[in-house]
Amino acid sequence: MSTQAPPRPGRLGGSPTRIRPGGPARRRSRRRVTIAGTIRTICALVVFLASIFPVYWMVNSSLLPGAAVRSSTPHLWPDEFTLDNYVTVLTPGTRSIDFLPALRVSVVVTLSTVVFALLFAFLAALALSRFRFRSRRALIVGVLMIQMIPAEAMMISTFRVLDGWNLVNTTTGLTLVYVATVLPFTIWTLRGFVNGVPAELEEAAMVDGCSRMGAFWRVTFPLLAPGLAATGVFAFIQAWNEFTFALIIMNRADQRPLPVWLRAFVQATKETDWAVIMAGSTLVAIPVIIFFLIVQGRMTSGLVAGAVKG
Repeated sequence: MSTQAPPRPGRLGGSPTRIRPGGPARRRSRRRVTIAGTIRTICALVVFLASIFPVYWMVNSSLLPGAAVRSSTPHLWPDEFTLDNYVTVLTPGTRSIDFLPALRVSVVVTLSTVVFALLFAFLAALALSRFRFRSRRALIVGVLMIQMIPAEAMMISTFRVLDGWNLVNTTTGLTLVYVATVLPFTIWTLRGFVNGVPAELEEAAMVDGCSRMGAFWRVTFPLLAPGLAATGVFAFIQAWNEFTFALIIMNRADQRPLPVWLRAFVQATKETDWAVIMAGSTLVAIPVIIFFLIVQGRMTSGLVAGAVKG
């Protein structure tokens, strides 16, 4: 009679076996995650290339002679490098509008628009978010409805009002129009940011001894900086790139901003020099890039937060 003990559970023929729970399933799951991540990366890369290629083509064309730009053979890089297009753009007297006066008008109008739009929109957003008053909801709906009105429907009336106030061909008149144009969107966006900051933070600061104004500047305002940066970028781009109102209101050559200045290079009587236009477009885009680099640290965290709150 044998007295040998039976093998222990988990052993086969007396030898130990290691069980890997979910081994094949886990490998398949990891493989699916890897494939999904690769697809997302490829899609993001395609979107990035589609977004950056027009900018690259603009800069590339500005560094080529006009004949190379008009040729049927595409030049994917500046193999015939030249800076003559920039010299033509920056040389005074080559067009009815010089670059530096147009740059001055655009900078003054755009910065004034950003400052006044953010100031008025910030105060309005605080009132709509922090206070309860009669017709508050109607005011919010009115702000949304104003955004639906096309700007073209108000061009004639706007010009007549500015003409009656003697503000045609002035940076003040164009700034008023731009502020009125961007104000509804900035109010709505900043209201979302203000709603995202709990009022209890101000109340806690006031309990600790701060005044209402001190609690606002020390607690609430730093939290709203990303929202101000995001809406400021929107106002800057809108004012910097706007063309139609600038063409109608600023009809004097020495008072025209950069978008209207760029139009002077398109001539109906002879062939358009697209290389020079691309050089001018590159110069117009540089201030926007500089402004974005200045505020991008604040803007990154607040680009979309205000649009999904409130």
